Amino acid sequence: MDFWSRLIAGTSLAPSKSTANNPEKRLVRFKQEYNRLLTLWRATINLSKDNDAAENVRSSIQELTNILRDETRRPLPHPCITFASEKQVYIPIGKIATTSYDEPIIREGVAFFATLIDSEEEDFVENDAFSKSLTNLLVRITGGNSVPLGSDTEVELVELSFNITTKIRLDPSILPAWFYAHGSDILQGDLADAHEKFTGKTHKEDFPLFYLLIDFIHHEGRTGDFARTGLLYIIEAASNSTALEQWIVESDLATLMATGLGALYSQLSRKLVIDHLPGQIPPILALSDYQHPRTTHEIVSSASIDFQGHMETFLSHLMFWQDVLNHCKSLEVKSTLLEHFQVIFLQQLLYPSLLESSDVDGGSSVAVLTYLRRILEALDHPDMIHLILHYLLALPDTAMSVADSKISTARKRKSMDLATMMATQIEATSTPALYNLVDLIQASLQSENQQTVSVTLQLVSSILRRHHRYAVTTLLWTSSTLHRPQRTVGAHEQEVDYLLSLAEDIGGDCDFEEIYENHVKDCMGNLESHPCSVVLVAPQSVGGTHKHSGVQATIPGAPRDIQSHTLRPEDPMLKTLLDILATFFINPIETNLSLTGTFIDLATCGYMRIDGWLLPDPAKYVYDEDEDSEGEVYDPFGLGQKTSTEVQEKTLLREMRKARRTPRWIDVQSPKLLQQLHKLVGQVSSYRSEIPRFEDILQQRRNAFEAAAAVPTSKTMTIQPHTSEPTPQPASPSLNAFDALAQRIFPELATPSRSRSPRGRSSQEGQRSGSSPNGGYGLGTPSRRGIAPPQLPMGLESPSGRASRDASTSSQGADEESRSRGVHAGQAAAFSAVDQSILARKMGLPSSQGEIHPIPFPDLTSELPETDRHGRSLLLEKEIIEERKEVSVSHVLTNVLVLQEFLLELAALVQVRASLFGEIRFT
Repeated sequence: MDFWSRLIAGTSLAPSKSTANNPEKRLVRFKQEYNRLLTLWRATINLSKDNDAAENVRSSIQELTNILRDETRRPLPHPCITFASEKQVYIPIGKIATTSYDEPIIREGVAFFATLIDSEEEDFVENDAFSKSLTNLLVRITGGNSVPLGSDTEVELVELSFNITTKIRLDPSILPAWFYAHGSDILQGDLADAHEKFTGKTHKEDFPLFYLLIDFIHHEGRTGDFARTGLLYIIEAASNSTALEQWIVESDLATLMATGLGALYSQLSRKLVIDHLPGQIPPILALSDYQHPRTTHEIVSSASIDFQGHMETFLSHLMFWQDVLNHCKSLEVKSTLLEHFQVIFLQQLLYPSLLESSDVDGGSSVAVLTYLRRILEALDHPDMIHLILHYLLALPDTAMSVADSKISTARKRKSMDLATMMATQIEATSTPALYNLVDLIQASLQSENQQTVSVTLQLVSSILRRHHRYAVTTLLWTSSTLHRPQRTVGAHEQEVDYLLSLAEDIGGDCDFEEIYENHVKDCMGNLESHPCSVVLVAPQSVGGTHKHSGVQATIPGAPRDIQSHTLRPEDPMLKTLLDILATFFINPIETNLSLTGTFIDLATCGYMRIDGWLLPDPAKYVYDEDEDSEGEVYDPFGLGQKTSTEVQEKTLLREMRKARRTPRWIDVQSPKLLQQLHKLVGQVSSYRSEIPRFEDILQQRRNAFEAAAAVPTSKTMTIQPHTSEPTPQPASPSLNAFDALAQRIFPELATPSRSRSPRGRSSQEGQRSGSSPNGGYGLGTPSRRGIAPPQLPMGLESPSGRASRDASTSSQGADEESRSRGVHAGQAAAFSAVDQSILARKMGLPSSQGEIHPIPFPDLTSELPETDRHGRSLLLEKEIIEERKEVSVSHVLTNVLVLQEFLLELAALVQVRASLFGEIRFT
């Protein structure tokens, strides 16, 4: 067998390998196939009606393509590619594909041109004949009279166009072969001459490849990706060609992009409700009074697949706008695009939709506020953000800079055309000067529709978190704090301890230490990533100034550099947030999560001082006594013959003692936010005293959330109101140069402040007194662990009480213990069944005196219909429940846990800010 194989291999019976390796034989084969193709084409009158001839033509083009591809992988010489260039083989092949009206032939023709371009030989891309032939092919097969193309063919066609733009980007000298600007001398002229010589007339025939890509930028998948990226490369090349720059300015690129974005925005539903799929409801909502909102053919759910598809398409095109501006190096092209974005999209679509929204027509306010939030969260280009917020917030315009007066004639003409077009379409329109985004937010926060309130809070939170500088003089009423005193270390420890004490007063058997440390890590990440904090945390330059690495808007009228500020007590936004916080326990869970997130984002900016609205104002500190007289008397004149070093050390110690004093809080001077949080914790105490088995069912709810959060496949299973990605553990506040001296006088500073408990002191279970050790600071209450709820009827014993008595009489024998354990298990099962009845009961907010209607413990021995403590049927109370807003006990418990997490997060935020921004003083 080996003999015959060797014999045949040396004869003409195996010609394929030798032909492929032999350039001359390969060229002969290529010419034969090319002549065969021309013969088939000329012999066929109509390829679209002759299937056999069309298939032969297709296979012949495919064979030519295969020969060329094989040759490009082999060493030189490449005679087939040279022959294709000299004889212009691509011209008849382009005509065959153009006139065939047969998709397989078209696809093979596109593959043939792509193979010639990929060969990177004979300068096909720079050849005018090649570019005109390929351009004619692309224009004809994508025109209105062409045969419909499949998705695969479209991908290959757009990919071919993308490859051409890639080569133009790498070698700008290729551009004249594809861009036929009127007046060839413009391409070689200088900048001033090109601005003057440009006639202002643009046609698709000037740059067909440009418009071909525009037609496919809205497509999904690879087709749209290739088209958008190719268009970006062309716009980027405008910086190297003044003629192309002026042509793009005068073209309808900006108009097509703006109207396309507007069309995608118009496809979004006018009415929207925020919802979740039935099987994907987060546990925090499932364990509350959450109900699916009503949807109709007009009111669309946010969980709808169709809506999500429309939203993703709109956002992807919006991101394309941003990519174009990022890649565009021409100021005139960028200014033209931004001008059309403002006039066509902002003024004609986005603002009117905000102006016409309402929360009484089925969710139009929810829709437009959600869309605006998604837009602001998706964008990070400073010019686009500036246009949106500057217009919607009605910020004052500034005078045109000198650079703007040097714009070209093409740009001026385009601006005039845009103004004329808008003037003919709209006679009278409302402007943000009469009703701006601030008015809409204030009105929406006072809406009766809770979904409107929730999405508005999310919008406010997004603006505060990402674009705080625009909110300082619009959404917020602020005042400067450049010369305000700092908080002392004693006041700081007192304030953090107070917030932690509020969280601990809510109760619960959980590791507060671990939870608090997790919040510290989250807050560190939020503070360091805030745009305004970059200057504060970035290293200083040699001159002692900070280098800001962020990109600023290039459009005149951007907000000035932000300065240290704080909220004024009469701030309407703060008052509205406090009003929503007052009804915390009966608010929807989504509203409370958005509310707590807004408070956190409000205090995250490094330039926002939290003194005065979150923490007491240092200027209003009141101390119980003067501690300056303690210790040795200060002798500034050296009468005691002390050295200067001793005097300085004595002065320093005196200042450190003063800074470590804890001020006395007065209710009138404490911020309203802390007063409201104090009231909410007091309401928790009222619920604890009125709800049977409150501690047990609250712990069950906490365990349920912990179990749900442990599931790695779901990110929604968490009860934290405001979280972020974990970041490295921050360092504790430093004592700077006074560490050694302070540790000699205050030895407790040498140990970690939070080594044993999140409150900075050792935990003493069951020994907390009702008064606070910090001058009336805390809300300490006796521990309730192991004590039966006071609402239990005297005839029923709690499991804990019975178990404790059994433990005290353990000396009676093993039989007694066995019986007690059996009774304990039986009672536990009974109470577990009763818990469901308790959770379903309705409750409202406690009165101003802290009283609420108590819930009677259910009688386990009765099977009669449920009655209240007065013997009235619960069915008769439905009318009363409808009159005053009430929620289930289950809903209240979930909000209690949200409040506890919020308090821990506030404490962590105060601590991290102190160490990161140096907000406290030690002397």
